[in-house]
Amino acid sequence: MSQTETFEFQAEAQQLLQLMIHSIYSNKDVFLRELVSNASDALDKLRLESLIDKELDADTGDLHIELVADREQRTLTIRDNGIGMTREQVVELIGTIARSGTAEFVSKWQQAKHDGTAELIGRFGIGFYSSFMVADRVVLVTRRAGETEGTRWESAGADTYEISTVADAAPGTAVTLHLKPADEDNHLFDYTDPAVLRRIVKRYSDFIAWPIRTPAAEEGAEAETLNSMKALWSRPAAEIKPEEYTEFYRHVSHDWTDPLETIHLRTEGTLSFDALLFLPAHAPYDLFSRGARRGVQLYIKRVFIMDDCEALLPEYLRFVKGVVDSADLSLNVSREILQQDRQIQTIRRRLVKKVLGTLKDMLAKDPEKYAGFWREFGQAVKEGLLNDQDNQAAILDVVQFASTHDPAKPTTLREYAERMKDGQTEIFYLVGEQRATLENSPHLEAFTANGVEVLLLHDPVDAMWVDMVTEYDGRPFSSASRGEVDLKTETADAPDAAEYTGLLGWMGTRLTEKVKEVRLSTRLTTSAACLVTDAFDASPSLERLYRAMGQDLPKVKRILELNPQHPLVEKLRAAHAERGDDDTLGETAEFLYAMAVLAEGGELDDPAGFTRRLADRLSRTI
Repeated sequence: MSQTETFEFQAEAQQLLQLMIHSIYSNKDVFLRELVSNASDALDKLRLESLIDKELDADTGDLHIELVADREQRTLTIRDNGIGMTREQVVELIGTIARSGTAEFVSKWQQAKHDGTAELIGRFGIGFYSSFMVADRVVLVTRRAGETEGTRWESAGADTYEISTVADAAPGTAVTLHLKPADEDNHLFDYTDPAVLRRIVKRYSDFIAWPIRTPAAEEGAEAETLNSMKALWSRPAAEIKPEEYTEFYRHVSHDWTDPLETIHLRTEGTLSFDALLFLPAHAPYDLFSRGARRGVQLYIKRVFIMDDCEALLPEYLRFVKGVVDSADLSLNVSREILQQDRQIQTIRRRLVKKVLGTLKDMLAKDPEKYAGFWREFGQAVKEGLLNDQDNQAAILDVVQFASTHDPAKPTTLREYAERMKDGQTEIFYLVGEQRATLENSPHLEAFTANGVEVLLLHDPVDAMWVDMVTEYDGRPFSSASRGEVDLKTETADAPDAAEYTGLLGWMGTRLTEKVKEVRLSTRLTTSAACLVTDAFDASPSLERLYRAMGQDLPKVKRILELNPQHPLVEKLRAAHAERGDDDTLGETAEFLYAMAVLAEGGELDDPAGFTRRLADRLSRTI
C-alpha cells in the first residue's frame, strides 16, 4: 500500500459520527440492510455499465453479495463484486459526509423520538455510517471496474480517517466491521452468528435481485444463499403478503414508516410492464425543494437502469415511490432519450391514470384515510391543475378545499356542487395567504348572509390554478373578490344609489393614485369598505406570488367598494354633501381605503404614516 493520507472530519461530520457511535436506537440491525442495499446498487450499476460499455472488461458471470463473519476476530465483512469506486469517489462519497443535509440530519436526529431514527438514516442517505452503531472500526476496500488499483478507507469514527492505495484489491467493494461486543440487553446482537445474519437478511433484503451468500460451513459444501431473489413486482399480487410490500417500500423509499397505499399494476399487450408503486403516509422534508430527488426506479427485463426516473411520473406526483419494469424498452437509454420515448410516455399515461384512480377510490371508500393523505400531499397534487391538462378533470375529482360550509372539514368539488343553492350556477372561491384572514374577509359577508358556500383557497398554488381552470363539471369558478357580485337579493331599505353619485366621484378623484374606481357594493353587509379586483385583472395573491418568483409585475389598481348602509359611509356622504371642501373628509376617505387593505390581510404602502394620522384623528375626537 502507498499514498496513505490522513484527513480530519469536519465538525458536523464528527457530531454525526458521535450520534451514530452512541446511538440509543434499539433496532441496530438496520446497518446490515443499508450495507446490503449499497452492495445491490453497485451490482446493478456494474450490470448496466457492462451492457453499455463493451470495453469495460468486467466479469458479470457471478454477481453476488457475500457476508463473511469471523467469530474469533469479531469481524463482519459485506463484500460485493460490483462497480466499485475510484479513489476520488471514495473521498467524495465516503470520506466527506458534511454535506448540506448533514446539519439537518443532526437536528432531526436530536428531535426524533426513539422509533424515528432508522427512518432518518435512510432518508438522509448516510446508511454507510450506520455501521458505527455496531462497529468500533470500519475498513472499506474498493476497486472500480476498469481500474488497476484499489482504495482503502479506514476510520474508528473519531476525529480522522485514512485513505490509501491498494495494489491488489479485488474488484468491487468490501466493508469490514470490527464489531463491538454483543450486548443483547441494548439490542446489540452477535452479528457473527449465522442465524442472526439469516434473520436480518430475510426480514429486510429477501427481495434483493442478487444472491446474498455466506461461506460454506464445511469444506466441500456449497455456500448458502440467504435471500429468495424474487422480484416482488413480478409476482402475482395474491401471493404477496402485506409485510413483504411494506419491506419493499422501505427499501425503495428509505422511509421507515408503513406505506399509506400500495398500487400493484401488471399490463400485457403491445406494451407490457409491471409497476409496484406506493403512496407514503407522510410527506418528505424536501417535498417542495427545487433540487429534491423524484421519480421511481426503472428496470428493463429486471435489469436496474436508473433511480429517480422523472419521465415516468409528472412532478405533481413526485411523492410516489416504487419500481417500473418493462421488457419492451431498450437497455441503452438515457434520461434525455426517455423524455422523448413514446413507450415511456404510454407507461406514464397509464401510471398517472392508475394513481389518480387509486386516490379517487380511497376518497370514496376511506375518507378519513384520504384526509390524512391530503394534509400531507394535497398542495403538490394541486400543481397538476397547472401543467396536466389531460388529467385536469381527474385531479378536480380528488382535490379538497377548506370552505365556509364546515370549518373543521374540507370539501370536494362534488360535495360543493351537491350543496349549491337553487338558482346558483357558479362555484365561488376566495384566494388569500392565510385561512383565518379569508374566514374574516369582508368579501364573504353577502355570501354568508345568503347561505352561499365559498371555497377558501390559501395554498400558494391556488393563486395560479384558479386563473387557468375555468369550470368543474359545467359549473364555472367565480372569485368572491373579483368583478361584481349579484346574489339576486334585494333589501327593502336599500338607499338610493343616485344619492351617492357625488361621493363616489369625489373619492375616485381623491384616491386616483390608489384605486381604479369607487363604487357601491352588493357584497358587503357589515363592513364599511372592501377592495375588489376587476374581472380580468391579476389578483393580489397572484401578484405577490410572481414577485416572490422574481417577476416584477406592474401594480394593478383595484376597485374600492363602499357599503351604503354602513354608518361611516352614510355619514361621509352627508358630510361631503354639506362641506365637500373639508380636508378631514379627504383624510376619512384615505382611512376607508386603508381599512379595506388591512381587512383582507394586505400591506399598506406607508404603515407609519397611517398610524400617525390615525393617532392624530383619535386625539382630536377624545
